[in-house]
Amino acid sequence: MQFPESWLRAFCNPPLSTQEVADVLTMGGLEVEDLRPLAPPFTRVVVGEIKEAVQHPNADRLRVCQVDVGQGALLNIVCGAPNARVGIRVPTALVGAELPPGGDGKPFAIKLGKLRGVESQGMLCSARELQLSEDHGGLLELAGDAPIGKDIREVLNLDDHVFTLKLTPNLAHALSVYGVARELSALTGAPLIEPKFEPAPVKHDQKLKVKVSAPDLCGRFSGRVIRNVDTKAKTPQWMVDRLAGCGQRSVTALVDISNYVMFEFGRPSHIFDFDKIHGGLDVRWGRKGEQLKLLNGNTIEVDEKVGVIADDKAVESLAGIMGGDATAVSDDTRNVYVEAAFWWPEAVQGRSRRFNFSTDAGHRFERGVDPSLTVEHIEHITRLILEICGGEAGPMDDQVAKLPERKPVQLRVARAAKVIGMPITEAQCLDAFRRLQLPAKAQQGVITVTPPPYRFDLAIEEDLIEEVVRVVGYQQLPTTPPLAPITAKLPPENRRSRFAVRRLLAALGYQETINFSFVEEHWEKDLAGNPDPIQLLNPIASQMSVMRSSLLGSLLQVLKFNLDRKAERVRVFELGRVFVRDASVQTTDTTVRGVRQPMKVAGLAYGSPDGLQWGRKAAAVDFYDMKGDVQALLAPLQAEFAPGAHPAMHPGRCAAIRIGGREVGVVGELHPRWRQKWELPHTPLLFELDLDAVTAREVPQFESVPRFQPAERDIAVIVGEKVTHDQLLAAIRSADTGGLLRDAFLFDVYKPQQATAGLALHEKSLAVRLTLARSDATLTDEQIDAAVRAVVERVTAQLGGRLRG
Repeated sequence: MQFPESWLRAFCNPPLSTQEVADVLTMGGLEVEDLRPLAPPFTRVVVGEIKEAVQHPNADRLRVCQVDVGQGALLNIVCGAPNARVGIRVPTALVGAELPPGGDGKPFAIKLGKLRGVESQGMLCSARELQLSEDHGGLLELAGDAPIGKDIREVLNLDDHVFTLKLTPNLAHALSVYGVARELSALTGAPLIEPKFEPAPVKHDQKLKVKVSAPDLCGRFSGRVIRNVDTKAKTPQWMVDRLAGCGQRSVTALVDISNYVMFEFGRPSHIFDFDKIHGGLDVRWGRKGEQLKLLNGNTIEVDEKVGVIADDKAVESLAGIMGGDATAVSDDTRNVYVEAAFWWPEAVQGRSRRFNFSTDAGHRFERGVDPSLTVEHIEHITRLILEICGGEAGPMDDQVAKLPERKPVQLRVARAAKVIGMPITEAQCLDAFRRLQLPAKAQQGVITVTPPPYRFDLAIEEDLIEEVVRVVGYQQLPTTPPLAPITAKLPPENRRSRFAVRRLLAALGYQETINFSFVEEHWEKDLAGNPDPIQLLNPIASQMSVMRSSLLGSLLQVLKFNLDRKAERVRVFELGRVFVRDASVQTTDTTVRGVRQPMKVAGLAYGSPDGLQWGRKAAAVDFYDMKGDVQALLAPLQAEFAPGAHPAMHPGRCAAIRIGGREVGVVGELHPRWRQKWELPHTPLLFELDLDAVTAREVPQFESVPRFQPAERDIAVIVGEKVTHDQLLAAIRSADTGGLLRDAFLFDVYKPQQATAGLALHEKSLAVRLTLARSDATLTDEQIDAAVRAVVERVTAQLGGRLRG
């Protein structure tokens, strides 16, 4: 929101300097983002009138002008502007004047000099030379009644300042000069000049038939016909200047009037060419397939979610946002229809973004515009049109379909004092509401406020508390340090932090990467086997259209990014959240209904395990390298690795990871199909784990140092080729050794190349070291032999194995 200071002071003029006004507005919640003078500093530039302009004797493009600057004698000034002619009044820089600095940053001084042999006693200025605009096509022509010899800064009010406010979305009532003045009056106590909207004289009885078919789109629609309008009339300079201060250039008189009232009172309006309307107007929702050419030249297609104003033949306007080209006013327009309406904010919000543009009107309507003053503002627009463009006004047509209900809001004074953090009395609250023009009644410490029609932001008690504190003044709040008990939050011993997990993976040689939670849809179908991923309603990019249920796609994308940049060895991990459909999840402060959001950790390894080094030949990372990293990550928990299946991984080189019988993740090689699709030279290894399983850890239990030396025995058992390591150790640990078995581990595997006397081709020999011990005595040979026999018998019974001879 941008406006000139002089326009603001026309409504409310507190005895404060410009900077003080800016400070008051900022502390009142209307942040002044920028404050700048309307024009840069310059001196000795006055109004001059050209009395004579003749051709320069020595230059075709120069003229010698005699200029009256109110000093009695005329000044002889050489000028090359194409519009230098007799009778116009222009800015004249006298000898000794300093104009705004140029590219070198130094002021430009005007001196007495000669141009092509003719003396020049000053300079006639363009708007660009005074840095008032970028127009350099000729001299800046002033009004014909501009006083000759008067300082140009006074004539054009160039000592004015421009305020730029950075308003939050709830401050829709401050999106106008009058709205800001109303706030300034409440904050400073300075009187507010209330506008008066005198009805325009009605000269004819012509009306336009209007039907409001969608009361949920338009709550009120007002308009009138004005005939015999001169659309070629020139916009008054005072209006042009005020619009320029708002950052709006002058277009035509009718457009300028509509924009002027919008900036003045926050009332967007639209002016139709009455003779181009076919039949009547219908305010309704759009229909699929309907097209509209807008004033900005774009042609759009509307649907049932967009509001429109249509006549009997076609759509003529995009409701609350922009008018159509078909009924736009032009130089040939004679009769106009002026419209002002109340559009429901919910019916306008987001519609502009659908068509990739925004307008000042849409910006206001989607936040809320006062529905009670449509008729008064049309009277104001009518008066300006009659004064500037002439014409004859018709009767007012005002249709009220459905207006917003302003429900009373209650404020507890004791609650306000607690939230604000300082003592607040009932009288202070009532005074704040009085200054803000909010009707309020107090009863037993509770104040009931009925929000006026223009305050769409007052709905709950906290809204009223905000109004009280900003009128009382944020600077009045005491500086009170927070008081809270300092209680150390100790993490449980059986959990480790996510940072510890990150440090451990970094110590294993992995680098952390952070990726978006929204991914390409084919990643989910290919790599996660998820045919129904969670779709994004408004993705930031077309390829990022779904929420991820796995981290593997993101890691493969990082791998591809690095390989494209000639990386030979990549080891990365990510710790992040995934999103899975789950009908049992309900909406809470941290959850969304139907979506489970667990945390996972995933890693990827590609290339040599150790990188380039002299000690051994370079070899590609394999399954067991990745398995070792997973075991180190989970330690001291003992994980079980069993043959598994995963959509992203090689069917025969993938293992499910289980802890305590529960599956917590997967590890394996990337499927050859996806390796080919991603164009990877070698196969990467990947793992993905539930983060809860990784952060869990066993709390160490104290055991005394054994007093008696353990015994170790090596046995070799012959079993079938399909017997796994896990099956063997499970059978050994389940043997009844009387509690003597402490540990068992495999240290040798032998498979014959051809059948021998004791070993067939379909058999293998597994050598296992057994550790036996008692805590209260030294083991005897009989006890050791009995324990070994129990182990061999259990292996024989469960696995069909036998002791190797």
